Order: sequence, then C-alpha cells, then structure tokens
Amino acid sequence: MRILVAGGAGYIGSVTVQTLLDAGHSVTVYDDLSHGHQAAVDTRAQLVEGALQDIACLTAAFASQPFDAVLHFAAYIEVAQSMSEPGRYFANNVGGTISLINTAVEHGVQRFVFSSTAAVYGPPAYTPIDEQHPLVPINVYGQGKLMVEQMLAWYGSQCGLRSISLRYFNASGATETLGEDHEPESHLIPNLLAVPLGRRDHVDVFGDDYSTPDGTCIRDYVHVIDLAGAHLLALERTERAGGVYNLGTGNGYSVRQVLDATRRATGHPIPADVQPRRAGDPAVLVASAALAERELGWRPQRSGIDRIVGDAWRWHAAHPRGYDSSTTAS
Repeated sequence: MRILVAGGAGYIGSVTVQTLLDAGHSVTVYDDLSHGHQAAVDTRAQLVEGALQDIACLTAAFASQPFDAVLHFAAYIEVAQSMSEPGRYFANNVGGTISLINTAVEHGVQRFVFSSTAAVYGPPAYTPIDEQHPLVPINVYGQGKLMVEQMLAWYGSQCGLRSISLRYFNASGATETLGEDHEPESHLIPNLLAVPLGRRDHVDVFGDDYSTPDGTCIRDYVHVIDLAGAHLLALERTERAGGVYNLGTGNGYSVRQVLDATRRATGHPIPADVQPRRAGDPAVLVASAALAERELGWRPQRSGIDRIVGDAWRWHAAHPRGYDSSTTAS
C-alpha cells in the first residue's frame, strides 16, 4: 500500500514507518519537524516537510500520488503544557487533524489509523482499564484526542472513512537506530537514563505513599516496537472495519521497579529523591488489551521492563545528545 504517515519523524511514528517499509509498503512522511527529527526518517521513505494547518502543502502532498491509507501521529504530547496553552493544543491536535482528515477524504482515502491515548479515560474507575471504561479526560491533551476519536466516528458514518484509534498506555524502549528524543522530556525512562549520561545528577520520585506494594505509582509500559506492530495490524483491519483499541500489556511496573531496572541496565546508582505527589497522578494505570488481541491479533512480545530499559539504554548510550546531523535511520 501507499501510506502517508503524518508525524512520521517523531518517536512512535518513525518506528512505525520503519515497520511499514520492512513490510513492503511505500511510505511518505508528512512532518513539520517542530518536534520530530529528520534524522529519524528512514531513508527509504519520502519526506514532505509541512504543517497540518498548511492546507496548500497538505493538498500538494495528497495530489502527488494516490494514497491508500493515512496514519496520524502528528500531535503535541505534553500534558502540563496542554493545560497552560490550551489554544495551541486544540489548534494543532484537533484543528490540524480536521485539515488532515478533510484532505484525505477529498482525495479518496478510505483508511485511517489514529494515534490516541489512555488520557481519554481520566482517573481510573477500575483497573485494568478496558475500552468500555468511562471517558472523562482531565487535561486538554486527553480531551483533544477524545474529540478526534468522536469526529472519526462521524467521518465513518457520513463519509465511509474506516478508522481505528489506538489508545497507547506508556510507550517506551527503542530500536537499534531509533529512540526517544523529546524536548522537553517528561517520560520516566529517558529521564532516568539522563543520570548515567551526565545530563542530570538525580531523578525525582513523585510520591511514595500510594496504595501500591512499594508506595510508588504503577504504569503499563509498552515497547515501541510492539506499538508499531499494532499499527500494521490495525491498518490491515481497516480493509473491512474500524474500531478503538487499548495498547497495553495488562501488567504494570512501579516507579521503583523501573528505577531498579534502569540501575541494572546501566550499572549506575541513579540517585532518587522523593518529592510530594503530583496533582492528578492516579496510583495505578494498567490496560486491558484483550480486545486488541482478539480482533487485531496483537500480542506484545518485547514489553518486559528489562527488555524495554535495556533497549532504551543502548540507544541513548549511542546517542547521548539525541539525534544530530550525523545520525540517519536506515
């Protein structure tokens, strides 16, 4: 298939692009490179540099060749920033997505896979969280993703667009050539790895008095390679149906367990200071991915915490400054 991947220069997008190319698909990456990295784009893919809000650039990209499907990763992802800059987040994550969907539909695209998030659920009423859980997002980031999911349902009923929304839990890990390089970085594992790399002298642990075995928050970590594989399966399913699926493992690891795994992988003590809880952090966020297994045939294969942290450490140790002009993906 000929596939346009919006946000294909970002963390999960770039790994998915590589997976699609390895599976024999033709890929065009559409990315404004404001948060993605040109060096992360596989050299086998075509790169079109442009913003979602740039209708002329979007139209030209879709007019350049007929696309069979669109995969959409192009969103701002910082939860705290979404609360301080709601207009910016709604403009890009919702408004930009409207531009992308409209342009795709106008050019006859009938298959669409959307990168969504567990943030659409809000505070868990129960765990593990399944797709029937109430949708009560408590931040602008999650609200915007939910709005797009709801829009896609209407595009399906009114325009025949077959879409799948994939609700990620905690994306993590790396491939040999592609890893996590955000600015600012809010994710736990790369911040832990910044200590042995000399970019931080310690990490903060926010709360050690939760109702969990060791008092720290528990999260469901999914290897980025497993996530990329789910997109390939979702793309296949859009041939006949749409849907919404959680991408998690059904198992959680506490902050202290991740910290211990990082110490094992790096051989570094990684000092940690306990700080007060952060507002809005639930004790446990773990997915039920039974629906994805049943309908997509998806089973994560690499999502043990030692494999995740080990892969992430190898990439960060080889790229201590993240992506630079000498790094290319192939």
